[in-house]
Amino acid sequence: MFDTLSDRLSATFKNLRGKGRLSEADIDATAREIRIALLEADVALPVVRTFIKSVKERSLGSEVSKALNPAQQVLKIVNEELVTILGGETRRLRFAKQPPTVIMLAGLQGAGKTTLAGKLGRWLKEQGHSPLLVACDLQRPNAVNQLSVVAERAGVAVYAPEPGNGVGDPVKVAKDSIDFAKSRVHDIVIVDTAGRLGIDQEMMQQAADIRDAVGPDEILFVVDAMIGQDAVNTAEAFRDGVGFDGVVLSKLDGDARGGAALSIRQVTGKPIMFASNGEKLDDFDAFHPDRMASRILDMGDLLTLIEQAEKTFDQAEAQKMAEKLASKKGQDFTLDDFLSQMEQVRKMGSISKLLGMLPGMGQIKDQINSLDERDVDRTAAIIKSMTPAERQEPTIINGSRRARIAKGSGVEVSAVKNLVERFFEARKMMSRMAQGGGMPGMPGMPGMGGGPGRTKKQPKKAKGKQRSGNPMKRKQQEQEEAARRAAAAQGGAFGVPGQQAPQDFELPDEFKKFMG
Repeated sequence: MFDTLSDRLSATFKNLRGKGRLSEADIDATAREIRIALLEADVALPVVRTFIKSVKERSLGSEVSKALNPAQQVLKIVNEELVTILGGETRRLRFAKQPPTVIMLAGLQGAGKTTLAGKLGRWLKEQGHSPLLVACDLQRPNAVNQLSVVAERAGVAVYAPEPGNGVGDPVKVAKDSIDFAKSRVHDIVIVDTAGRLGIDQEMMQQAADIRDAVGPDEILFVVDAMIGQDAVNTAEAFRDGVGFDGVVLSKLDGDARGGAALSIRQVTGKPIMFASNGEKLDDFDAFHPDRMASRILDMGDLLTLIEQAEKTFDQAEAQKMAEKLASKKGQDFTLDDFLSQMEQVRKMGSISKLLGMLPGMGQIKDQINSLDERDVDRTAAIIKSMTPAERQEPTIINGSRRARIAKGSGVEVSAVKNLVERFFEARKMMSRMAQGGGMPGMPGMPGMGGGPGRTKKQPKKAKGKQRSGNPMKRKQQEQEEAARRAAAAQGGAFGVPGQQAPQDFELPDEFKKFMG
């Protein structure tokens, strides 16, 4: 959603790099480009004015003029101001002192409230709660049935005593659901209300009646992030008519410009609490302003990536894999282990989304978007078409075995050969990292060897590779060798072909525990 805005901001900051000192004209030009980028992203004009004013005031102050790297300091200021307009700190749910906690969902028709009720229920269940979904949308055709289906998929209970389709009293259903939740020991009640096509006074009154009947601890206004400025106008009208405590952004994975997300907090004064960024029930999480700002500025979202890894990967299994890789040349790491690790990564979600959380990935956005998620399935099919012996020792796979595996997995023989070759390369690289040798083509990483202070005995040069005594010929040899090293550093088993590894990349501390 924020791709266009990210691209414009990245280009703006790129123009600042390399300048030892920023003049007032430089800052004015930068502020102008940021203003244009925000307006093109459909951010509300009052928000843009406030944002640009703060950025200019801070950029013209001493914190930039005295900085060693003024461009980085301006980027830091823009990041902090983005965090501010997105809400500053993460807003958590308020729970009732005496359960059940009542959460009421409201919003326009088509905003995705019913699906979001299931996502929120599943998310709360993972937090150790016992949520109950309540069907109070008795007007939209099949709304009650949809909520029942979503609740079943999410693995949570549903209270739907009325058939809906215009039949039943939503206020009575909401009121009765509290007693039902107490009798079944549900500690959270999520009330799904009817949507409206606009500022419908009758529907607004119905929402107010439900609010008065159940006394919700939280009223969440669900906003379709793709409808732009109209989302802000509707939120203001609902805030004045019924009131709400927080905002939930749905359809954040759409291709709209994202102005609603950047405007709604500043205009309504209410925090964004949750964000839904996909169709699956697990494409939902608490909204973190600092992480969203980092994504917009192409600085990545490593904390979310780490949290997903911690939820998906088993620590004992990760330690076991690390020990296998630390063995001599990683020989204990087999294709079965490779398949297991690959399947665990798939459980974390889309490969493209995971790569998008890494810093600087906006520069290769087109390559990431063109990744075929089915390649992982094809790789799994090839490995599963092998015999146990072949998975344990891929070196025994000869021509006839490759033909049989290719036929069994429905791929070309060359695909089987390429997979085995990539596996050996990956095992070698991962083993070297686990043993503290650093990553090929990259400088040593702290705590992982390969860096300054770690000397390693250089292997003898093979016969016939001696450098020529002729200075011109020796220079040509050195250039050819440098070109070979650069080519070897590109791509790799897990890299994007044609992209050279960044020389200043360093893993965060939280990732190091996964490396054994």
